[in-house]
Amino acid sequence: MNIGIVGCGAIANIIVSKIMSEDNGLEIKYFYDRDAERAENLASLAGGIAVLKLEDMLKSVDLVLEAASPYALKSVALEILEYGVDLMVMSVGALMDEDFRLKVSELANKNDAHVYAPSGAIVGLDGIKASSIGNITEASLTTRKSPKSLGRKVTEEEVLFEGKASEAVKIFPVNINVAASLSIACNMDIDVKIIVDPKVDRNVHEVFVKGDFGEFKTISKNIPCNSNPKTSMLAAYSAIKLLKSFNEHTSIGT
Repeated sequence: MNIGIVGCGAIANIIVSKIMSEDNGLEIKYFYDRDAERAENLASLAGGIAVLKLEDMLKSVDLVLEAASPYALKSVALEILEYGVDLMVMSVGALMDEDFRLKVSELANKNDAHVYAPSGAIVGLDGIKASSIGNITEASLTTRKSPKSLGRKVTEEEVLFEGKASEAVKIFPVNINVAASLSIACNMDIDVKIIVDPKVDRNVHEVFVKGDFGEFKTISKNIPCNSNPKTSMLAAYSAIKLLKSFNEHTSIGT
């Protein structure tokens, strides 16, 4: 599988370093970023090619991994799918825009392309996907992050947001992709609370889901990336695992 990457920041660097270290049938060959120097640096590390235009990679790849931002995803997704190229989305928050999500789905169907979204920085999405076969009556996310992660200067715990996921992703577009993943998996606009807490040094996500299946609660305490505290290491690892799964013949989990 030949892979291109859009967005050559912290997540892309982790993915490339892990994929390169193994013989797994995956080749990350093309790199695109609005900052051409970042693309060139990562391409040099991977022995790949930095391109100045997205279209320069689309005839040569099987899948494009977007690791940039919701804004960037909206600017590249439709062009990628028009080429019939598969797309892996890290900026899931962009898919909370229903019109955009519908266009993505229609183009993917029309051109026999697939759109993938890794589980990201939370656990329990497999259970939510299974429970959505029935009736989910309640779903919520409480996220607690350090001031550094949220770009705030506070000395005491503070609730920054309390409301629906569709609003949270607009106010915190690069911090709360997990809310979008949960909402889409639940088929509902979940309740979200975001807390900045100077006492924590990890990105903490507490998920609660209730329905006719029963109920469950998960807590993830994720170590942030050194180069980007807004991003959890688990988010990058989930993308790596999904990429590897394309060449596996046995699948565990929903």
